[in-house]
Amino acid sequence: MQLEKVREAAERVAGSLGLEIFDVEWKVGKDRLLRVYIDRLPGPQNPEGLGVTHKDCERVSEQLSVILDVEDLIPGPSYVLEVSSPGLDRKLSRAADFERFVGSRLKLMTRQPINKNQHFEGRLESFENGRLTLDMSVASKKSRKKMGVGAGEEKIQIEFANVEKANLVPEI
Repeated sequence: MQLEKVREAAERVAGSLGLEIFDVEWKVGKDRLLRVYIDRLPGPQNPEGLGVTHKDCERVSEQLSVILDVEDLIPGPSYVLEVSSPGLDRKLSRAADFERFVGSRLKLMTRQPINKNQHFEGRLESFENGRLTLDMSVASKKSRKKMGVGAGEEKIQIEFANVEKANLVPEI
């Protein structure tokens, strides 16, 4: 199976419904699972900034299922198609994700240590020229101590290439 062709089919379906594909995963274990994450972009077509609804997932699932079968994009035995939202604690992996979520809280892990630490939490203050600035003043006292953040050390710059893993932290 070529995951890129599956992604292209999913993007055609999502685009026709005013949505975007956030991620596509293929997992083979006890069952074969194709998981497609959809998102609704903020902008003129979505002035209220609404997220993905159950109906959106249902529509994408129904239409994508037909295309996958007709174009025979997943050969072999049966599989499960799952369509969902990336969630409030979504992972950030592309530069565009970091650009979109400037101002949001996040947790991240770096590939290489910075000041002897690889785990950081804070508000994404900016993302420019492949470098993100994280304001760690919003992190809990416990997290700040764990990160080794002292007085006057509120911000840190991290190269995008050094980011191993990052997730949004839901703010309620």
